[in-house]
Amino acid sequence: MHKKLGLWTLTALVAGNMVGAGIFLFPANLASIGSISLYSWGFTALGAFLLAVVFSKMSLLIPKSGGPYAYARAGFGDFIGFQTAYGYWLSIWISNAAIALAATNYMAVFWPILQHPLPNCFVAIAILWVFTIINACGVRAAGVTQLITVILKFIPLLAIAIFGWFYFHPSYIVDSYNVTGQSNFHAVSEGAALTLWAFIGLESATIPVDLVNNPSRNIPLATFLGTLLAALVYILSSTVIMGMIPGVILAKSISPFAAAADMIFGHWGKWIIAIGAIISCVGSLNGWVLLQGQMPMAVADDRLFPKIFAKRSKKGVPVRGLIVTSLLITSFLLFTISPNLVEQFKFIVLIATLVTLLPYFYTSFAEIICLQHEFGFKKAAHILVAILAALYVFWAIVGSGERVFFYGSILIFSGIPLYVLMIRRRK
Repeated sequence: MHKKLGLWTLTALVAGNMVGAGIFLFPANLASIGSISLYSWGFTALGAFLLAVVFSKMSLLIPKSGGPYAYARAGFGDFIGFQTAYGYWLSIWISNAAIALAATNYMAVFWPILQHPLPNCFVAIAILWVFTIINACGVRAAGVTQLITVILKFIPLLAIAIFGWFYFHPSYIVDSYNVTGQSNFHAVSEGAALTLWAFIGLESATIPVDLVNNPSRNIPLATFLGTLLAALVYILSSTVIMGMIPGVILAKSISPFAAAADMIFGHWGKWIIAIGAIISCVGSLNGWVLLQGQMPMAVADDRLFPKIFAKRSKKGVPVRGLIVTSLLITSFLLFTISPNLVEQFKFIVLIATLVTLLPYFYTSFAEIICLQHEFGFKKAAHILVAILAALYVFWAIVGSGERVFFYGSILIFSGIPLYVLMIRRRK
């Protein structure tokens, strides 16, 4: 019997996938809005917990690997299920390329040669394949790696969130309350659009169902604990940094956590945060590499993806699927060597992030369909939560902008020829 993921490794998968490289820039991004954006964190955390309730319930109603794919397919059929999985899979390997590059960018603090595109790219590729090999060795190795990296990445973040209060100035919060020049509602909405991306990955525990011990208990619990842990780290660290650094300075900072660490720990702060950021990136990459094999495997089991993705090793790992996806990521990373493609790459990552919202939207409505065998107040409560979660995700999709939405739609529809091919082969 293969060793499986327990509660804590599964919680680490959820929290680790959410808390990646982006957290180190959030305080600066939100400072351009003002301290009113702290309300955005609360609003977004509420939306994330609504989605956590939806995914937790669906993991009980549809106890199958694939998470969002399995739920969308159960609610809407093969085509929507395939569309969900295809978009999610694309978003994973595009995002993994971005995470690997972010890790090498932070490594440049110690090795300046990595500031050049060529070595930066090849080190990013090497990091990707290290974690591909770790995941190919079995779920136990991947789970232990995830748990260790989550603990290590949270140490510097929590240290700033705790010790930063000794350098906290309430006047900084008051003086930069709303600097957008717009209404408070507009400012909170703008902040919520930014903070939403911080919770992408809350569904991680629902994807590798076959690899989880006691999934009916551990998946819902890990989803809640991981989301709660990430929310606490986000809100506490953002609040304390906004109170440590004046808003005008913070908004222009390219490394707000490093600036805060410098105040607390002295000149060692820069190195501490750089190490923490590297660990944060590679830990997040490890978790998403695990999912890059599990998601297409679940689809291939239903004969909606090429059968190479369904092949398992003796340890139950879809090694061939992992390798295929990592090869795609490698080819994508090679494009980043050209400086002309850097801005295009950032835009593609934004589109990939948008694409991950589609599974949330489908899953919310799929729950309403799958609740047909339940009755009474409990059913009504779950339907209400699902509707609120769907409205929240819809608002986020609309708020992404016309250009991102347009190209994101093209990305989704590009999978239709593959779907037609798989259906013809299955028949």
